[in-house]
Order: sequence, then C-alpha cells, then structure tokens
Amino acid sequence: MNFLERILQQLIQTPNRPVLQEVRDGQFVTATCADLLQEIRAARTYIRQSGLKKGDRCGLLAPNSIRWAAMDLALMAEGIIVVPLYSRQAPNELVGMLKDCEASLVICGDPALRDGIASNWTTNAPPLALFDEVFATIPATDIGDQPNPSTDDDIVTIIYTSGTSGEPKGVMLTVANLNHMVPCTGTRLDQLMEGKTAQVADQVFHYLPFCFAGSWILLLTALSRNSLLSLSTDLNKLADELRLAAPNYCLNVPTLLERIRTGVESQIAQKPSFIQKIYHNGKAAWMRQYEGQGRAGLAFTLANWLIFNNIKKKIGVNLRALICGSAPLAKETQLFFSMLGIRVLQVYGLTETTAICTMDDPSDFTPGRVGPAIPGIEMKLGEGDEILVRGPNIFAGYWNRPEATASTIKNGWFHSGDQGDVDAKGNWAITGRIKNLLIMKSGHNVAPEPIEEKILFNLPTAQQCVVVGNDKGFLSALITGELSNEQVQTAIDAVNADLPHYKRILAFHISKEPLTIESGLLTANGKLKRDAINKHFAAEIEELYRGKKS
Repeated sequence: MNFLERILQQLIQTPNRPVLQEVRDGQFVTATCADLLQEIRAARTYIRQSGLKKGDRCGLLAPNSIRWAAMDLALMAEGIIVVPLYSRQAPNELVGMLKDCEASLVICGDPALRDGIASNWTTNAPPLALFDEVFATIPATDIGDQPNPSTDDDIVTIIYTSGTSGEPKGVMLTVANLNHMVPCTGTRLDQLMEGKTAQVADQVFHYLPFCFAGSWILLLTALSRNSLLSLSTDLNKLADELRLAAPNYCLNVPTLLERIRTGVESQIAQKPSFIQKIYHNGKAAWMRQYEGQGRAGLAFTLANWLIFNNIKKKIGVNLRALICGSAPLAKETQLFFSMLGIRVLQVYGLTETTAICTMDDPSDFTPGRVGPAIPGIEMKLGEGDEILVRGPNIFAGYWNRPEATASTIKNGWFHSGDQGDVDAKGNWAITGRIKNLLIMKSGHNVAPEPIEEKILFNLPTAQQCVVVGNDKGFLSALITGELSNEQVQTAIDAVNADLPHYKRILAFHISKEPLTIESGLLTANGKLKRDAINKHFAAEIEELYRGKKS
C-alpha cells in the first residue's frame, strides 16, 4: 500500500472524524473525512472531464485551504503530476514555471490569481480553472475512492526550487520518495505524542504554504494519521489563530520564532524595573544551569512562576513542541524557548531530499543542531565540508534538466550545497551554504550566515542582514529596518569582539525598506536572493569600499 492509498483508506475508515479546518474570522470551518472525500470525488470528476491523462502536469495556484488539500489528493489519485506554486509570486515568474513544466491545466484559487496568469500568458496558454468551477462538479457515480494504479517510479509532483541563484528548477518527487518520507515523519510525531494519537487526535496548526516541500509533507503526514489540521487564513492574525487552535505542535520557519523572542523581550523592556530584573535574573540562572554551572535555584523559580509560564500559555497551552525547518535556527532562540518550557525541534532538508534529511529526536536533542539522519538515509561530508546525502528520499532529477541533475547527483550521492558538521552522537549542524561563501582578497573563505545571525541577534529590530565582501579586503553589511547608525554600530561592535580580524564587519549600509518577495530580493520562502541583492545595492556596496583598506 503506497502513501496515497494509506491516506485515502484513513479517510474512508473514519468518515465522521474532523480532519481539516480553516480559521475564518475567529471561527473554525471544519471538514470531516467524508466531506473531504466528497470534494476529492468532485475534483476527480472534473479532471476526467477536462481530458487530462496520467503523467500530464497541472499547476495548482492557491493559498492553503481545505479545497487545496482536496485538489492535490484528487490530482494525485488520477495520476496527474501536481505542480504547486506560491500564490504571492509575481505572475510572470509563475508563468515561467508553468511553461517550463508544460502544464496542461492550471487551477487557481480565485479570479485574481487566474487573471494574473492570463495577462502574462497570452498565447498558447492552457485552460485556467477556478476552485469554484472544479468543486461545483457533480461527482460521477463510477469515481470511487481508490487511486489509479501507480509504480514507485511514477512522478507525483514537480516542486520548483526557490532559486536563490539562477532560475528555479523543477524538482521531481516520486511515489517511492513519499512512501519513505511520510512514515518517517509519522514515527517522529508518534514519539512526540508518546503514542497518544491512537486515542486522541493530534491537534496541529499550520500556516506555511503547502507549495513548499516541508509544508506539504506535514499535510500528507497529518492526513495519514489521526490528526486535526487547523489552517491559518490570515498571517496578520497568526497569534490569535494559534491560541484558538491550541495545537500540540506546528511547523515554523526561524523568522517567526525569532520575532516571538524579540517581541517578548521588547515587551519585558517596557515593564517596571523590578519585572525586568526578575526576568533577566531568571534567564541568567537558567542559562547557568544549562551550561552545567550550578542549579537554577530561586531566581529561576520566581521568574518561571511570574513570567515564563504566562508567556508559554500565551504561545500555546497544549504545545508539546514547535517544529522548525527551512533554515538553521539561532541557538539562542532555541534556548529561549527551552527556558519557557517549550521544546523547539529542528528539521533539515531540501526539496531535492523530499524536504527532510534529519529530524531532532523529541527525547534527546541538542540545541544548535538539526538532529540525526532519518532512518534509511546516509549522510557524510564531502569536499569543503559539503553535506552529501544518499537514500530513498533523493529526488528523481530536475524536470527537463539532465545536466543540472548530473551535476548534483554524483556516484549516487546528492550534493546538497550546504556546509555542515556532525558530532559524536550523529547530530548534524548546518554551518553555511557553499555558493554563498565569500572569497576574500586575503584568501579567506567566509560563510556569511553565522555572522548575519549574530548581528540580527544583537539587533532585534532589524529586518534583514546581508554580509558582503566577495573579492574585497574586508566584510561589510547591508542591514534593513528603521535603525540608527548608533544602534547598528553597537551591535556590530558586540559581534566583532568575538570574531577573528578577517571576519569582522568594518562598514555597513542601512536601508529603511525591507527586502521583499515582491521586490525580487527574497525567494518565495523568504530566503535571501544574494545575487539580486548585490546587483540591486551595487552602488551602495561600491560606496562602502571606496577609498578604504582592510
């Protein structure tokens, strides 16, 4: 039985169980397993009537919703290759990817998304359908609930990489990839829930777009087990929706957890001095205990009773863990949540590895690291400490790009492009991205990410930090946000104090406007487009180095 058959069997066996719900204006709109199956049947009928055949590509362009999940399952059940796209990306970029995969149909969540595609694809465009049309279809009597037969090598989806440098590439994931990954994530969640899922459904909150590989894996895992997945529909109300859902766990990106930490500490700074003192004394006491320098004692007990417990309750009364992926999380932020009594479990992987290579063990994890390789996966360090991966999670290749595939998979090993190290317990850490390495005139190779992380930790009101200095005599930083020169210089001085001379930041430029997806300076999942940023700020960077020596 493959991953999709297991999901559909789970829906069939428990028809009255709530499985998905959307938060709408502070209320839940809930779908039972039977409701979801009915939506899937309608979508499968529409797909057959549209003339799509097995192996055709279908673009799926919509924000998260119950209907998105139903559409995805219906397409997979019909043997159609799903091409999920990020609805906030520029229409011309979306059209580029849809043309690349030769989509035979594009299904959009609303008229605005459809019109954006139509205005940028004026000739030889495929049919553009709306969710309302698809789900208004009356299910055919012969549809049934079983998927069409498939083999392990069949392509399930093409997920386009975010394209931090160069054009996005379509990552082909197979039935076999999903057959391995979904049970692996389910096993980790069983450990987290300590086997209680059999009696009571997992309560899961989700806000990350399903078009990202890790987010999609969580969706499929939730559907294959006894879970109720609550979908956020308004990121501006994320805190309220999180409290309403009261989840056991949710998937996060580091940016959100960093904002929660800085938000809490900013609020503490506005409190009376005695509250600030209790907080900082309690934090220092907890840190001493964590570092093995004594017990936390009364200072922590008092802070925990008056402050830490209340913060934890506001974040989530039922939380067993916050799960974090997409990029390495600052160790200080992971420790902050641990101090509050909230585990933050890290996951590492790329789209090409079916989203996951490593996962923290809920009962034994090391802050600052991303856990051990998941069962069945081999990982080792290659040249330049590059992380190499081999196993059933490795993608089938890039769509229509055999040369790119051959340059990435060599002798059976996937070359991740990430630098890392592994400790004696097998827990991995991600230390940088090889393509991001700054090669200085001195000959030093510097990974910018750890320095950027430290600057942002010392400058919590900043939006982004980009360290530059390739082929230069020293490093500089581009920093965005409403900041003064004095604030930035103080933060940089604090960071420089712990760095060797060649890693110190000797100049900076402040941009009041943050980098955005819409400006083309961030990828669809919020990562820095370094080449685009360097080009955009070329004049400012040149000014930082004019007439200066290292």
